[in-house]
Amino acid sequence: MLAAVLAASVAAATVVGAAGLHPLDVLDAVGARVTGAPPTLDPLDAAIVTDLRLPRVLTAAAVGAGLALAGAVMQAVTRNRLADPYLLGLSSGASVGAVGVLLLGVGLLLPAAAFAGALAALALTLLIASAGGRGLEPGRMILAGVAVSAFGAALTSLAIVATSTGDSYREIVSWLLGSLAGARWPAVAIGVGALLVVGLPLLRSARTLDAFAFGDTAAAALGVPVARTRWLLMIATALLTGAMVSVSGAIGFVGLVVPHAVRLVVGARHRRLLPLAALSGALVLVWADTAARTLLDPLELPVGIVTAVLGTPVFVALLLHRRNPA
Repeated sequence: MLAAVLAASVAAATVVGAAGLHPLDVLDAVGARVTGAPPTLDPLDAAIVTDLRLPRVLTAAAVGAGLALAGAVMQAVTRNRLADPYLLGLSSGASVGAVGVLLLGVGLLLPAAAFAGALAALALTLLIASAGGRGLEPGRMILAGVAVSAFGAALTSLAIVATSTGDSYREIVSWLLGSLAGARWPAVAIGVGALLVVGLPLLRSARTLDAFAFGDTAAAALGVPVARTRWLLMIATALLTGAMVSVSGAIGFVGLVVPHAVRLVVGARHRRLLPLAALSGALVLVWADTAARTLLDPLELPVGIVTAVLGTPVFVALLLHRRNPA
């Protein structure tokens, strides 16, 4: 049912906008693009559907699914309900890479630079957390991630203050707040490809994540190689998050709030939690991005602002619900 709602939402979000389109127009434009036949509707409307709106909506769905899935895995591996996909400093590392190429005027390299920055932040975080041969303890990983995030944020702020002006400043701020305005088919390929290559294996880790919920000792007693598995899960989560951030910027609250909300409905068993969190995250971001581009038309908001405005009261409500289960 949730997958059907998501499919309907993708179709509806593609229709919504300043250009007056009908759902049949979307089908006509997509059919014409697939078959190579000329569309029956106006060529400009067909281009709006196939070149602008549809890739943007599909990118939103992929990014929302990836962030929610990464957040659920991160919360399980660290046994910290406040964990999100950016816990290991990934967003700050991606921001350093993205700001660097934007200031150099080579925006075409932005996804690659953001992804490389996220991986560099991950490497630094894991190096700090595992220093001294103590392994990847959840508490040390969190503290190392906080330190790397602060360092990356400082570098980004320094670069913006020292060198950015005019259009470059606005472009940088828009990316840092999270935006899907520039999403085209290459972004769809990156998002969907990351879900297939990294997301699907993470979905198969449900039983292992259930074991982590009882602590490292219990997980080891259940036959889980704790240290190696934690390394693999953290690296996989970082790769998934880095790919999503590279095409959307740092979009907050999706990876934090969605797993909590789904957990309240279906329980903590990851066999159900992971796929439903991914579908819910996709649904949330599709409509958040639709609101971002239509609420103040012709002004477009960064989608990160919308998710923060919506996510904060929802998260507070979830906290109050946990304190008052009756």
